[in-house]
Amino acid sequence: MRITEITDQQLRQLIFDKERVIVKFTDAACPVCNQLSPSFQRLSTEPEYQDIMFVRMSASENPVSSQEVKLTGTPFFATYRKGTIQECGIVASEEGIRALLRQLLQPVSA
Repeated sequence: MRITEITDQQLRQLIFDKERVIVKFTDAACPVCNQLSPSFQRLSTEPEYQDIMFVRMSASENPVSSQEVKLTGTPFFATYRKGTIQECGIVASEEGIRALLRQLLQPVSA
């Protein structure tokens, strides 16, 4: 699956259209964002994550979404399930991204 670049308005619709979404908030001046780009791209193509929509957003160009997740810096990730935010925070490693993805794939407890 490829990574989709979206805006605040598109995110509102997407999180209700797709069951599972992971958003990477980036900043052009963030070296860690750039370092994680190949990992995020590779993870988006791994079969075990095929049911997750991978999205990238510019933190500075999307203030509504950035404020909603209480963005504190970049690279900042947020996961959504069925329109509801699940987890969010700064992640600085591929393993950190994988942990968010594993959590997002866990069955919902009743």
